[in-house]
Amino acid sequence: MVASKGSLTVALDTNMTPTLISEGLAREFVNKIQKIRKDSNFELTDRIAVSIEDYEMLKNPLNEFYSYICTEILADTLEFSSQIQSGTDIEVNEHKIKVSITKTN
Repeated sequence: MVASKGSLTVALDTNMTPTLISEGLAREFVNKIQKIRKDSNFELTDRIAVSIEDYEMLKNPLNEFYSYICTEILADTLEFSSQIQSGTDIEVNEHKIKVSITKTN
């Protein structure tokens, strides 16, 4: 896409690459976990452990951005599990999964 106004022209590549899609899923996941942290009254500095229901569509994107996610949500661990007994249901870009979050400190 190209837009011009006066002597200024801006061009944007609007193609969605697999990396951009994965990054979007990771950012949405971070947003959902941050909301759970807030709703659970965690302190800003509380470290957490996160278990994620094993869901193939999210496994690769979340692993690809593992370091980013852990840094943003202060997670010591981010693990996939075949079964989450008690947790919170979340939706990440129309993918419904269950996560469990516990404090580690």
